[in-house]
Amino acid sequence: MLVTIIGYAAAICMVFGYLPQAIYTIRTRDTDGIALPTFLLMFLGSVFFVIQGFMLGNMPLWITNLITGTSSAIVFGIKMYNDYFKKR
Repeated sequence: MLVTIIGYAAAICMVFGYLPQAIYTIRTRDTDGIALPTFLLMFLGSVFFVIQGFMLGNMPLWITNLITGTSSAIVFGIKMYNDYFKKR
């Protein structure tokens, strides 16, 4: 029971930690202060945690990382667009 509560608390913290950056980036398209490798690695880490969550049957783990992975992928995509396509 305590492990589940801690898992859900961690999930809430992770989601609310990621969403402000993703929302800000989507709204403003400002990615000047964002490191491209960071969001690529955060996305990949989230993908692996989603897989692990499914394998373990750990719902907080896979749901959290599905949300954070999607956020990271969006920020990464906007960063790639800004750095390599828009500034040409």
